[in-house]
Amino acid sequence: MQLDSLQAQHQFHVRQRIRMMVNQYEVRAVATDGTEGELLAFAQQKRLAFKEQVTIYSDDSKQHPLLGFKARQRLDLGATYDVTDHAGTPIGLFRKDFAQSLLRSTWHVEQAGLPPITGQERSMPVALLRRFVDSLSWLPYHFDFTAGGQPVFSVIKKWGLRDRYVVEVPHPQIDRRLVIAMAIGLDALQGR
Repeated sequence: MQLDSLQAQHQFHVRQRIRMMVNQYEVRAVATDGTEGELLAFAQQKRLAFKEQVTIYSDDSKQHPLLGFKARQRLDLGATYDVTDHAGTPIGLFRKDFAQSLLRSTWHVEQAGLPPITGQERSMPVALLRRFVDSLSWLPYHFDFTAGGQPVFSVIKKWGLRDRYVVEVPHPQIDRRLVIAMAIGLDALQGR
């Protein structure tokens, strides 16, 4: 998919594939009837990696990398993840706010030319239930990412046996590749 076409997307779906040794994710456009449409990107993360890294490809053949994100540090609870394009050019970054995340998960996203973006779980009761009642960790959650009180994007986890998300992007200037990286990061890194 061309960058212009990707940037024109205002909503997409992210779905985790069930695999034994890797986490895999499909990012799909939204069809006219609201269901999952064409494949926009495919991501793969090795489990138990010493330093977190996820590569996002144009499709599941994994022939053409689009972007990726990688932790700056090893084993850091508040690690910063640099998001780069296929050539290694920086797109932006995201990081978990460890202190604020003790009660309600909070992430910070940065992209040159935009004010700082903060994403937080929408519901404090759901956040607390997910943390303190292990059997309820499967509860869906919603993250709202804002800058200066204005919505930038949201990630909504849907009910189901496997992780599925609807990502809504009302902000015209946020790089959709950065949004895709953060949406995948929420699933791949949220439990850490």
